[in-house]
Parts: sequence; structure tokens; C-alpha cells
Amino acid sequence: MLEELLKKIDQREYKIGVLGLGYVGLPLMWTFHSNDMPVLGFDIDKEKINYIKEGRSYIKHLGEEMMQELAGSDKCDATTDFTRVSEVDALLFCVPTPLDEHREPDMQYVEKTCLTVGEHLREGQLVILESTTYPGTTEELVIPILESKSGLTAGEDFYVAYSPEREDPGNVNFDTSSIPKVVGGHTQEGVELACALYDTSIVQTVPVSDTKTAEAVKITENVFRAVNIALVNELKVVFAEMDIDVHEVLDAADTKPFGFMKFVPGPGLGGHCIPIDPFYLTWKAREFDQHTRFIELAGEVNTKMPQYVIDQTLKALNAHKKAVNGSDVLVLGLAYKPDVDDMRESPTFEIMDLLKKYGANVSYYDSHIPEIKPTREYDQWTGTESVSWDESTISSYDAVIIATNHSDINYKELSEWSNCIIDTRNAMNGYGKGEKHIWQA
Repeated sequence: MLEELLKKIDQREYKIGVLGLGYVGLPLMWTFHSNDMPVLGFDIDKEKINYIKEGRSYIKHLGEEMMQELAGSDKCDATTDFTRVSEVDALLFCVPTPLDEHREPDMQYVEKTCLTVGEHLREGQLVILESTTYPGTTEELVIPILESKSGLTAGEDFYVAYSPEREDPGNVNFDTSSIPKVVGGHTQEGVELACALYDTSIVQTVPVSDTKTAEAVKITENVFRAVNIALVNELKVVFAEMDIDVHEVLDAADTKPFGFMKFVPGPGLGGHCIPIDPFYLTWKAREFDQHTRFIELAGEVNTKMPQYVIDQTLKALNAHKKAVNGSDVLVLGLAYKPDVDDMRESPTFEIMDLLKKYGANVSYYDSHIPEIKPTREYDQWTGTESVSWDESTISSYDAVIIATNHSDINYKELSEWSNCIIDTRNAMNGYGKGEKHIWQA
């Protein structure tokens, strides 16, 4: 059976099902389609399916051209009908893995997907989990559910692998096809089939010994970033008290050609991976009576950064003889990183919540997100619209907090229009940085 499936892949007749068409699934769907592989996308959100069929973009940085090509292709389709999973040869799970209210793994989306797929799983199919998760998920959670619901046996009747997504929304230097793919299989046949599939469309596959090793790779990548960001966030706070510009320090340190890798501080962590994934490992480690003190300390530093921004805002307003209670405060940038419309886990929401708690009247500006759509954690902001960018509007605020340094913001105009700016991203460097009305936070 394996030889027949490998031949089917080589002939570009192997149909791929992508489950979850968000920031991971949609680019993956496009990547396979671009390499002449037939693709069927699945999502519970009917609006996303309609957008795909109509050729309209719902993820801004991916653009309309891509969507129009998907809509016009006879080798691409999208559906909310999960009974159609039996039509495809491979099932790639790209579903959310958030934290619950206790900051522990919330696996409901993976579990629900497995339960649904298990009802329609057939012999010979390949199941690959791409969602970032704790080591052991594929073997301990995914396979038992699939076997129980289908009556089939993993490794004998169907194949299983794990290959973590490595998306970086808005990165102009790398896309899905140019980022190497780590692959771990439940069996040797599983990893061989999965690597053959990704080899059709991805620059390089990196096979590892098993699924839990592949799961650990992604966790390690994100723990590395979280810990280093925590370090520079802590340095920012310490150096600020010493009247030292942390950004000048980091820029100078970055001239060393070895032994240093530059990370930059900010108002807190955002995105679906870095604020969440380290806690997945922390949770799993407790099962083995291991304590991830270093990771937990980094998490503590990073989660306190929004409050640090508020503290600096209080000082800035106080210098203007104003209280935060009753002040009009504008937050620039809702997205978690520059030049995208991705607001998942954005620290801006926490900043806005804290400002509101302190009694401020809060608005935001973000040209990439004209209106706040429903989120899992911040429903109270749903329907709020971005203010307009003009002198009359911007100058009316008592303080402006730069939470995300979008490149389309005119910082020179901001410097001229606002007399109280709290800069969390070093965005005002070159636009009046160091002046009395600009505060670093």
C-alpha cells in the first residue's frame, strides 16, 4: 500500500485535506496548490469558506491574488462538510491549541477534530497534526481517539505523523514553501509518507526519530524566543531606571559578530505561539516531576510587561498634571506584530483592559484592523472600530501609546500632533526620540 501511495504523490494525484483554514492552514493550502497538488480545505467557519470560493482575502497579508487563483482552480475546493474527509488521502490538522483560564493546555479543538475525522477515517489515509502542542500529544491523545472512533489501527490501517507549523505571518523573507519542515512519524512508514508529501512543496524535510521529538522541536524553538525576549524585557526595565537606552545598548551589542543574537523588548508577547507554547511544556513536565523554573520565570517577566506600560503611562500623564482616570488614551497598533492583521494573543488587548480598569477612555488605531472581530478572550472589545488618522483626531487624546510599530504610521506627524507619547517599540527613534513629550516604555 505504501508504494502505491508514494507513486500517487509522485504523480500529483494525492489529494490533501487541510483542516482549519486560518493563519497556518490557508498558506499551507496555497503552498500545495502552487505545486500542482489537489487540495480540499475544511473549516467550521462558513464565512471563511465563502471567502475562498469567492476569491476574497480574509488574511490581509496573503492578498487577493492568491485567493482568486484558489477560487478559480479545479484542483482546489473548500467546505464545512467534514463527512468529505474520506475523499482525501492526507489530513493535515491546523487547529488552535490555546491555554485555558488556568494557563493549561486547552486541547478541545484537537479533540473535536479527531472525533469528527475518526468517524470518517478510511484505510490508507495519512493523518498529520501541525498544531503546536506538548510532547506526547500525537501518541497519547490523537491516535487513541482516531482508533476508538474508526475501529482502525494506527501504523497498520492508517498512517500518522507530526509536523509542526513554522508560520511567521507577514515575513517577507520566508513563506511556507521556503521554511524547512520537521517531521516525526508514528512508524517509519508514516514519516516516509509524510516526508514524501511535504517534499512536493517544501524546500526541505527534516525527519526526526518520532512524533514526540518533533513536538519537542517546536516547543524548544518557541521557548528559546520567549526566554530571550524576557531577558531583554527585564533589561529594558532595569536600564530605564539607570537612564540607559536599552535599544542603543542592543544595537551596539549586535555589532559583535559572534556570541550574541539580538532580541528586542516590547509591551508583552503576542501571536499564537510564543505566549502559549512554553506553558505547554511546563504543564507536561509536571507529569515527570520536573520543574521548568527558567521558563516559568520568563513567562512571569513577559506577562508583566503590559502593566509596566501602564505604569509608564501613569508617569507620563502625571508629568502633564493629568490622571489616567478620565483621560482619553489612544493605543496605536492592535496586531501583535507590525504590518499584519493578526491580533491573536496581542498584548494590546491587555493594555486596553488595564487602561479601562484605571478609568481611561480607550480608543485604538490600526489600519490593518479597522474593526475588532470576536476573539476567545476579549469579547468586550468586539465591534470597536479604529479611529481615523488625522491631526484633529490624534491631537485630541491626552496620551498615545505605541503598542505595535506598523510601518504605515507617520511617526513624524504623531510627534507633531501629540504632546504625550508612550513608545513601547522604539518607533520614535529618528522622529523626536528623547524629547520631553516622548516616553519609552
